[in-house]
Amino acid sequence: MKVAVYDTFVRKHDGSIMHFDLLVPSSLYDAESIYGYGRQYLQEKGQSGRPLSGNECRFCHVKEASDNILKEIGIRGYFIVEIEGCN
Repeated sequence: MKVAVYDTFVRKHDGSIMHFDLLVPSSLYDAESIYGYGRQYLQEKGQSGRPLSGNECRFCHVKEASDNILKEIGIRGYFIVEIEGCN
């Protein structure tokens, strides 16, 4: 299965930048659902209330997903690749 990759940069409460890729099924086009997944992840990381829209979260490309990623998407609807500042 192919997934859509959304390159995401969010300014954290402390002013630093959080950079992650949000992976969703490539058949998902509903922006609010996609951003909702990103907001859910931000809440889990203690960053609820941070802005997340097309300004922070942009479609990047489509790629083939590994079994591990597909399993997580099957459970949660999305997968996060933490790149920088996600701790």
